[in-house]
Amino acid sequence: MTDAGATFLKLAGSLDYALFVVTTSDGERREGCVIGFATQCSFHPARFLACLSRENRTYRLAMRTEALAVHLVPRSQMALARLFGGETGDEIDKFERCDWHEGPRGLPILDGCPSWFAGEILARHDLGDHVGFWLDPFEVHYEPDAEIVYFQEVKADIEPGHPVT
Repeated sequence: MTDAGATFLKLAGSLDYALFVVTTSDGERREGCVIGFATQCSFHPARFLACLSRENRTYRLAMRTEALAVHLVPRSQMALARLFGGETGDEIDKFERCDWHEGPRGLPILDGCPSWFAGEILARHDLGDHVGFWLDPFEVHYEPDAEIVYFQEVKADIEPGHPVT
């Protein structure tokens, strides 16, 4: 890695983002994980980019599904952040350890996250060690009073459930 690349990673690592949990289902399996890279990417039409690590089990399932649910984690639900960020679906069923319900298009919706949206996957973009899922939101629930968790608050406390490459 170049000096510029290493310095950029330090700079980018100091930025703070909302903590998101992405879930998906193919009708038989459910998967979910914390994602480190995500952003709104258009106003008109409304679009969102959720980036999943190629190392992640959720990524493998999302490559075969048509939609994702993106949840904002409220401060009162730090246990969800730890579960979906620090455990891997290769070893446990995360959904057996939390409250959830089947939402639109069969997506697993986390009951502890009152703000979430479901988005149709319009495209998948190769972004290096991550794949960007370009989403068209089709159902949205927003609780403006829920204080959300930010990545910088938890990054030292949650060891990723899969290797970070």
